Order: sequence, then structure tokens, then C-alpha cells
Amino acid sequence: MSKPRIYHNPRCSKSRGCLQILEERGLAVEQVRYLEERPDRGELEWLWQRLGRDMLRQGEALYRDLDLAQASVERILDALVQHPILIERPIVILGDRAVVARPPEKVRELLMERQ
Repeated sequence: MSKPRIYHNPRCSKSRGCLQILEERGLAVEQVRYLEERPDRGELEWLWQRLGRDMLRQGEALYRDLDLAQASVERILDALVQHPILIERPIVILGDRAVVARPPEKVRELLMERQ
């Protein structure tokens, strides 16, 4: 099994719970602290192709302030590059698949697919 990557915010209980599930499985996890090191546009495009609007924190005030509800994909990706707080978390990537692990137990489904 390839090494899972998690787009992680250590201040988020859902993100911490997801990381705990991965670590309890004995997996070495690559943590992407996306608020500290912004993902580049290429990474975000790859995620968008797999997750679409599910990767957006639509309840975030900034989402409404930027009027992203009906925005084009290009505009949304620009906003995500500039404002990574808009990225939903946690996102777990395993191989060519990605899942928004809310609730954190959703990561188990992804792991089961890969066994």
C-alpha cells in the first residue's frame, strides 16, 4: 500500500481523529499542513478532479464573501491558492484516490478499497 497523505490542520478535531485512525493502522502518513505551506495550483487541480466542490469549506464566511457558490472552477482554484482556509479538511489521498474524511471514519472506506 502506498503512503497516505493527509491535508491536515492540527487544530481541527476531525483532522486529528482521521490522523489517529491512520496511525492506529500502523501507517506512515505524510502530513500536508496546508495552512502553513500552501498547496500549488497543480495539487489543487488534481484534488478538484477527484473531489469537486466537496473540497470546499462552503460554510466558511470567506466562501460567501468571495461569492464562490456559482463561481467557475478557475475562480475557485484561484481562491483556494490564495486562501487555503477554504480547503475542507481532512483530505486523505491514497494512490490515485482522495476522500474528504468527514466524518474521520470515512478514511476506513478508502483503506478498505486499497486492501
